[in-house]
Amino acid sequence: MMLSRILRAKAPQRLECGDDRARSSSRTHVGHVRKVNEDRILDRPERNLWAVADGMGGHRSGDVAAQLAIDALDALDNPTADTIVAALEGVNAALYSRGHPGERRSGTTIVAASIQGNMAEIFWAGDSRAYRIREGELELLTHDHSLVQDLVDAGAISEEEAARHPKANVITRALGVDDHIVIDRVQAALRDGDLILLCSDGVSRTMDTRVPRALSLQDLASLLIDRAISRDGTDNASLIIATTG
Repeated sequence: MMLSRILRAKAPQRLECGDDRARSSSRTHVGHVRKVNEDRILDRPERNLWAVADGMGGHRSGDVAAQLAIDALDALDNPTADTIVAALEGVNAALYSRGHPGERRSGTTIVAASIQGNMAEIFWAGDSRAYRIREGELELLTHDHSLVQDLVDAGAISEEEAARHPKANVITRALGVDDHIVIDRVQAALRDGDLILLCSDGVSRTMDTRVPRALSLQDLASLLIDRAISRDGTDNASLIIATTG
């Protein structure tokens, strides 16, 4: 059995995995400002399961919260939609129970993907994102749980204003913050050659609408993480690119 792929890194990390059913490539970088990488990655192509957790910066033990979410998913012997949601709900309850009224709680965003055949199912809470890459074009599959996204949805600000909003880092949903969590889910059909990209906001805030098509998973993952760090680098940055094609 292939060992779990969980990253805890202060420098760029490379991870290429694969079997007959799925292939994936992962990267994480602490960035140029923070001393601790609060991002965690689960890369399990042999189980068709991937996840990126982004511990909440400024909150107590965000890296611990992110690791708890990854460990809960990693413990699933036979991941299904129901068991993935149940595991994340369990993490939320465990994190919430550790806090006390009036104090900051340990929390984490999460985005996870399970691919079965030509269908990907995405699970998320917070502003870590999932994209489908088709013929070099990115399509956002998730909808941020964040203050600026709420403002965009309400027509109060534009997408361009959201990108530079001073409260762009304020999220409205995450594991561990409230006693009840709703894990959003979406399914996305896949064609041959399609890729699924999961990433923390340290990557998504630098994302273009297109990526080069003639790159391997490994080279594309390296390109995107290098681009995120060179364009911003103020936050931890993590990503996974996966395919069953």
